[in-house]
Amino acid sequence: MLITRRERFNSAHKLFREEWSKEKNFEIFGKCCNLHGHNYELFITVQGTVNEETGFVVNLKELSRIVKQNIIEKLDHKNLNTDVDFLKNKIVTSENIVIAIWDKIEPKIVELGVELYCIKLVETENNFIEYYGNKHK
Repeated sequence: MLITRRERFNSAHKLFREEWSKEKNFEIFGKCCNLHGHNYELFITVQGTVNEETGFVVNLKELSRIVKQNIIEKLDHKNLNTDVDFLKNKIVTSENIVIAIWDKIEPKIVELGVELYCIKLVETENNFIEYYGNKHK
């Protein structure tokens, strides 16, 4: 069975490579090479079986606590390029953000007795990423 928790955060970032000129960055990343922000929605989906004793696949309060402590508190109202340790030295695309989030929380979610199934990150009303870990590289 799959169960999903939604969280939200607001962050700023820019897409750029230090070694490229301003012109090359603009050619590849367009206006996104300038600092700008998003109101992100983050969906964490876990997979497991219903516990006969609790009736839960996972305690959603515990799942929320893990996501808030390890992800939301680190990303919310931050510059993703400079303020977030687990995004250092990365081009801060949505693709790289979800991979970093997966790597950060997957071991903690396993400790809850479930498997991290998917992370979905909604960047804009038109763009979102779904990542299923190493299962679908």
